[in-house]
Amino acid sequence: MTGRGPLTRTLILATAVIVVAAGGFAGYRRLSDPSCGEGLVKRGRHQECTGVTDGSHVFDPNLRDVSARIKAENDRAVRRPHVTIAMMVPMAPEDQVERQQTLREVQGAYLAQYRANEQSEELPAIRLVLANPGRESAEWRPVADRLVGMVGGGDHLRAVFGINLSTAATKATILRLTGKGVPVVGGPVTANDFRDIPGLFAIVPSNGEQAAALTSFNKNIDVRKTLVVEDTRPNDNYVATLARTFEKTTEGAPRAAEQFRSPDDPLDPGTNANDFAQMVNSMCNSAAETVYFAGRPLQLRLFVNALGGRWCKQKQYTVVTVSGASTLALDAKLDWSALDPGKGLTVEYATITHPDAWTTAGAPPTGGSKDDFEALRRLAAGEGSATPVGPIGPVDLNDGRTITTHDSAWTAITAIRSRVTPRAPVPAIADVLNARARMHGDGRVRGASGWICLDNNGDAYDKAVAIVRLVPQEPHIRFAGLAWPTGHPPAQDCTAPPAH
Repeated sequence: MTGRGPLTRTLILATAVIVVAAGGFAGYRRLSDPSCGEGLVKRGRHQECTGVTDGSHVFDPNLRDVSARIKAENDRAVRRPHVTIAMMVPMAPEDQVERQQTLREVQGAYLAQYRANEQSEELPAIRLVLANPGRESAEWRPVADRLVGMVGGGDHLRAVFGINLSTAATKATILRLTGKGVPVVGGPVTANDFRDIPGLFAIVPSNGEQAAALTSFNKNIDVRKTLVVEDTRPNDNYVATLARTFEKTTEGAPRAAEQFRSPDDPLDPGTNANDFAQMVNSMCNSAAETVYFAGRPLQLRLFVNALGGRWCKQKQYTVVTVSGASTLALDAKLDWSALDPGKGLTVEYATITHPDAWTTAGAPPTGGSKDDFEALRRLAAGEGSATPVGPIGPVDLNDGRTITTHDSAWTAITAIRSRVTPRAPVPAIADVLNARARMHGDGRVRGASGWICLDNNGDAYDKAVAIVRLVPQEPHIRFAGLAWPTGHPPAQDCTAPPAH
């Protein structure tokens, strides 16, 4: 019997509808997970909500207040010609210290958005979204591709900013985005091999530049009394480039670097405390007085604690490193008593900025200004704003994370608004990328951390470096002075010399 009756045809049609509907729902689940919200999907071994939100979703309880303010600001921004900028960092790290730092970074991004929209009538308005690639950026690829898809349509994505870890996953993220024509403004990424990437605005001093500033600041260090301690864990651009930089800085030292290998999980101390206990015993029998440390903050804490318990109490040590050390100011497990005056142990590091950098007597006339810093400080304190900033939690500028992320977002906003014309209040994304070549001289970005002047490769030229020391008294970070990769502040035109 070849014919089909009405009932049979109805059943076939109903089945087809169910199949199509199921397929459509499955597609929806791939783009959005109802338990996370629109544009977010649970991924990875932590089943974390990853993807992009306009503030509607709260990735971490710490971010609740600031997410609400971002959402409110976004709702106002879309009533005018607007563009979207995306802050892409792991939004809910496993470590509580890192979560506190993430809060400070998101606060900095929001303050830049607020400043652009509420303290200026310039177009376009700025819509800010938060992009979560998951812990350790494990889910970076689908999130990066989602951002690429937001360039067109009503989102008008014009920049991704705030990238904050110098790892292989981070570099892959940057290359994916810039390869698709999306400008990326770095946050506190300092690995040397993150320089000269087409499409990347690298606004902070690299490891090499920070080391050069440290050398300029500490002119009297005797290289014969130096030692490098370095991590050999692979796939960590920050550690690898820092180790090479410090080996070059200490060329002529009498001893080879002391090496250790941290676990693959950067939050796992493993047996490194044992390694450092043995290492310190060996150091006590050496001439070393200045120790250049190339490793992540957790291992730095273990090393400092080991030095605090050294048997050669009569020997004085200075541990020198770069901006990754800023995490230690929030680390309750650090043996703060080891840094008491008279204990003979100093931890000094170069960092991207500090609140005292431009507000103390003796700040140079070029390279930054008190007024540029005060604009952010007043905003963070809720001073002088006709429209309330709103509750975003206590803002702490001491470790520089809020300042740096503000400057990252502000650089993106400056690039976007410099490309606006009367006929095009929303510039093309290629035009935003081209703005990179004009960010020097009068086109420099007046950041709260200092001037941001880019060379022809899109890298910050002679950016101010703050030298700080850890002290037992809160907030634990004491400003020691400003230093410069070239050994002196930039000229008024803030333009790099020709490459040779």
